[in-house]
Amino acid sequence: MSAPVPTANVPDVVRLTLPDGSVREVAAGTTGAEVAAGIGARLAKDALAVRLNGKLLDLSRPLPESGAFEVVTPRHPDALELYRHSTAHLCANAVKRLFPGVKIGIGPAIENGFYYDFDPGRAFTPEDLERIEAEMRRIVAEDNPVVRREMTKAEAVGVFRAQDDPLKVEIIEGIPDGNVSCYEQKDFVDLCRGPHVPSTGKLGVFKLTHAAGAYWKGDERNPMLQRIYGAVFLSQKELDDHLHRLEQAKARDHRKLGKELGLFLFHPWAPASPFFLPKGAAVYNLLVAYMREMYVKYGYREVVTPQVFDVDLFKRSGHYQNYRDNMFFTEVDEREYGVKPMNCPGHFLMYAAQAFSYRDLPVRYADFGRLHRYERSGVTQGLTRVRTFCQDDSHIFCTLDQMPAEMDLFIDLVDEVYGTFGFTDVRVGLGTRPEKFMGDPAAWEKAEKALGEAFTRRGRTFSVNAGDGAFYGPKLDFQVLDAIGRPWQLGTLQVDFANPENFDLTYVAEDGQKHRPVVLHRAVLGSLERFLGILIEHTGGSFPLWLAPEQARVLPVSERFVGYAREVVERLVAQGFRATGDESDDKLGAKIRRGEIEKVPALLVVGEKERAAGTVALRRHGSGDAGSRSLDALVAEMRDAVAARATVWGAPAVAPAR
Repeated sequence: MSAPVPTANVPDVVRLTLPDGSVREVAAGTTGAEVAAGIGARLAKDALAVRLNGKLLDLSRPLPESGAFEVVTPRHPDALELYRHSTAHLCANAVKRLFPGVKIGIGPAIENGFYYDFDPGRAFTPEDLERIEAEMRRIVAEDNPVVRREMTKAEAVGVFRAQDDPLKVEIIEGIPDGNVSCYEQKDFVDLCRGPHVPSTGKLGVFKLTHAAGAYWKGDERNPMLQRIYGAVFLSQKELDDHLHRLEQAKARDHRKLGKELGLFLFHPWAPASPFFLPKGAAVYNLLVAYMREMYVKYGYREVVTPQVFDVDLFKRSGHYQNYRDNMFFTEVDEREYGVKPMNCPGHFLMYAAQAFSYRDLPVRYADFGRLHRYERSGVTQGLTRVRTFCQDDSHIFCTLDQMPAEMDLFIDLVDEVYGTFGFTDVRVGLGTRPEKFMGDPAAWEKAEKALGEAFTRRGRTFSVNAGDGAFYGPKLDFQVLDAIGRPWQLGTLQVDFANPENFDLTYVAEDGQKHRPVVLHRAVLGSLERFLGILIEHTGGSFPLWLAPEQARVLPVSERFVGYAREVVERLVAQGFRATGDESDDKLGAKIRRGEIEKVPALLVVGEKERAAGTVALRRHGSGDAGSRSLDALVAEMRDAVAARATVWGAPAVAPAR
């Protein structure tokens, strides 16, 4: 066979600029592995891939051009994603060996590891996962080379039809014409853009965590597959720490605790719509009462708006065109109506129906109206993703010049509220103008500047998410870290230049002319249902005294002291506390254990000594015996803790979030 004729587009020499600034010249067709070997044997041994002009390439690929070059080793920032993606293929390899009839889908790297979708025809069991992980470790020990193969679409379709993988065939048929790449490791072939580690022996620090159902391509009209999740890290210590956090998260799962503590339940006749039991309703209503108190303090006025509107309202607001698939509709008297998914359109109608002057602004409407959004059944999850909920929702109508003061006031509110709940690590992102936007660019710039300066004036930092603003205005997003370090998106402040135009909102300015107000959409907790789920996990179900659905439980040592126990309960209830008594025939130890399991903040033991002295023996949840108290002293101590909204009973309230 004659040698191929060189073309003008293929260089004879490739010039590589290394991280230290030095330049290496290598012959065209040299691979990344060969360059690493030329630099040093240790580097070649540690090499996982290379980066050329910002693009990751397999070690085995010929370098196509000159430019900035670096070798990716386990210490490189790109190494972890390589490990995670390659471990996903390792998992699929093991599954195919153990269950040859299983169809394979996709397996991307994700935060903390990977997942891979399979169609096994049944659910994977914990025992299956143990077998799969053991097989993965055998494949690691085999140290099989991972080889990139480029082929035409037709060839790739032939490969995956031959191994009976119709999901892969479907993916290939959706790819534009041209070559595709596959990766082969001994007895396994997978479709992938790559890159990957050079051999399976490079892998090893992983753990399969669980399997769950997932619709193919995320579409509930498609078949339900089995998704295996795995954790992958650079070191065993990092993996162990992660697995420990997972165990903590499992113990704190609000769905588990909600059932155990009798807070809420779900029923198939009302999918993704929580029923709050008396204890859960008590906490829910206390959250609402607290936010109402904050509204009075910060100058908001609460309103009540309808839940069902003619669809013309949602056409005016844009929800009908852009949010229709997430709404519920009905038809009455030959008119189409929509159930509101958000409060803002109703607030716009309310504002537009009245006359305002500059002296009336800012107008701050707050609304706890119930909202309904259609969430696909595959994405609903406990309280954190539901179809019916209410928000601590508010809309502020103000002038452009009033925005900085309103932003300052909102940040003060956020700091106070988050501090009350023990969220002391708060991170803020500023979303700026996207490519497609509505309004005056100068107004956008002023709003973005005001949002940023609201933090810089306080000496606080924020991240800029360029282009992440809504089309109608820039926004602030507030994220908190919970007790085990997980981030949760909570509050938001969004500037809206669009809807004042859509709804012809005006105020009479000092010049006697009508001007457009700016609308600020804002929430602190967001969905109360979601916030309650987050709070349950943050506290592990151990609510602070002021928020606990049952603040105190009186435990008589025996039946002889039930009468005195009732007197203590009556005294506490008369003082406004949520108190009960355990009059069961169980022994005291069992009563104490039950109270601890049910996370009652104050267990009050009463026996002969306490009845004679008019006292109680206090046991605080989680910390045990706290000594004897007179009833007056106990009431005073509990009242102080509730008034301070202390996150830990017996400790001062947490300082505001920063």
